[in-house]
Amino acid sequence: MIEMLLMLMLIVAVIALQIRDMLAAVLVLGVFSLLSCLVFFMLHAPDVALTEAAVGTGVGTVILIWIVFRTDRRDRT
Repeated sequence: MIEMLLMLMLIVAVIALQIRDMLAAVLVLGVFSLLSCLVFFMLHAPDVALTEAAVGTGVGTVILIWIVFRTDRRDRT
């Protein structure tokens, strides 16, 4: 099960690097953080999983979305 989550994390990370829209990339990074939270929980580290869920998935994603809305979202190429 952990191997499947780690493979999914790798796929999500590559997708986040390939996306040109910053808002979509931030949302994909939120999914990555949620998956890492699940990995920590599967490794019997519930305190680290809770911290990752609160800071990484919650506060970090909200702050990055707020920053994206204050900048130009799309690449001008």
